[in-house]
Amino acid sequence: MGRNALIDIKRNLDQHIGQKIMLKANGGRRKTVERSGVLEETYPSVFIVKLDEEENTFKRVSYSYADILTETVELTVCQDENDHVRITYVKQ
Repeated sequence: MGRNALIDIKRNLDQHIGQKIMLKANGGRRKTVERSGVLEETYPSVFIVKLDEEENTFKRVSYSYADILTETVELTVCQDENDHVRITYVKQ
């Protein structure tokens, strides 16, 4: 898991700030949590998602880019109803 991989994931996410996303996160004990919201901001180590208010008790969540790299979190950008882009890192 190199630093360049994390930088590539951040750069990819930077292009989608303000867009609707779907999250699937490992909730522990074989439990998967699914959430939707808007990619609000990216920082050097984490990204912030503003969750849809009616579905969640928390307003915002943060995850690290390593969570995407290790597939602890699956992130899908919803560009419109029929166009979805999954954010992943493909090792070259």
